[in-house]
Amino acid sequence: MFWPYINLIRFQWLRHAGMGRREIMATGFENPMQKSKMTYQPPFSISSRAVSLVAEISALVERYVIRLEQSDALKLRRANRIKTIHSSLAIEGNALSLKQVTDILDGKRVVAPLREIQEVKNAIATYDLAPKLNPFFVKDLLKAHHTMMAALVEGAGSFRTGGVGVFAGEQIIHIAPPAGQVPQLIANLFGWLRSSKDHLLIRSCVFHYEFEFIHPFADGNGRIGRLWQSLILGKLNPVFLHLPVETIVHDNQSDYYQAINDSTAKSDSGIFVDFMLERIREALKEHQNTAVGGVNGGVNGGVNELEAVCSYIRQHPGLRANAIALAMSLSKRTLERHLRQLKDASRIEFRGAPKTGGYYCKDVRLP
Repeated sequence: MFWPYINLIRFQWLRHAGMGRREIMATGFENPMQKSKMTYQPPFSISSRAVSLVAEISALVERYVIRLEQSDALKLRRANRIKTIHSSLAIEGNALSLKQVTDILDGKRVVAPLREIQEVKNAIATYDLAPKLNPFFVKDLLKAHHTMMAALVEGAGSFRTGGVGVFAGEQIIHIAPPAGQVPQLIANLFGWLRSSKDHLLIRSCVFHYEFEFIHPFADGNGRIGRLWQSLILGKLNPVFLHLPVETIVHDNQSDYYQAINDSTAKSDSGIFVDFMLERIREALKEHQNTAVGGVNGGVNGGVNELEAVCSYIRQHPGLRANAIALAMSLSKRTLERHLRQLKDASRIEFRGAPKTGGYYCKDVRLP
């Protein structure tokens, strides 16, 4: 089993890299005397769509800055932080609701699996640490991982010492590089991140993909990778630290993994770059006019809007999602997120068959 495993890793690296530095590193034939003369370059292309998105995002950021200068900015930042933590952990399988995450942040008692509670506590501590982390240095990456994974895995804050793979059910879809190569691969990636002249929006997306491809830790790679992209973007503009991109990624989770897989198959992370830029643009457009009426069990991209959805369902029981979205002039994606949050808070429920039923407030009973 050992030899096929090594050959598969080598095949994936060679296919992913073409004839670049990765091929040298994967085969182990690098001449140490030549190391200082070579510069690592991740394989990616910049599409015309990416160029357009960078320009659009740059304009949207200025509007979001204005939004964060309004009187309820502190409440908005808190709400977005809670959404970010909830969504990033949900992508990794944490089943706690938005309300439960809020209660943990507020120091309230939550009845839930201890591991999931610990994951939330660790994520809160890590995001509190974020302003002190420098995204261009490996030591800060290890510090963040130690905080994020404390009491969850052995060796938190250290690179993995064994092989890891990414599975879809029982099918393996990616085998990460051998553990012995991880420190050098990460050092090369950070070196490129610091020295590259590409726009930080592009660099943050490429870094995110490369980080997930290397999979440097035994666990926690997804949540750390998403955090690190936000930290990189924070160097472009600090408002990115308060933008819940993870919520949009969570709403498009299958597409997120598909973009990673497609980029790997084509040996070009440009596909993933386009995907993440689209999600960043969506997050900015959705939150630049967000209203916050308070931060409690109903935290979302505008508590006032959430309450309006709940009130509409109370006044018009039995409607389906499409009808509610049309009546309230909401996008289907936005409404689905509100419905999910209301269900998580046990305020509404869907009754009847999938094709004929509708939504009801839980205190409104059928006769």
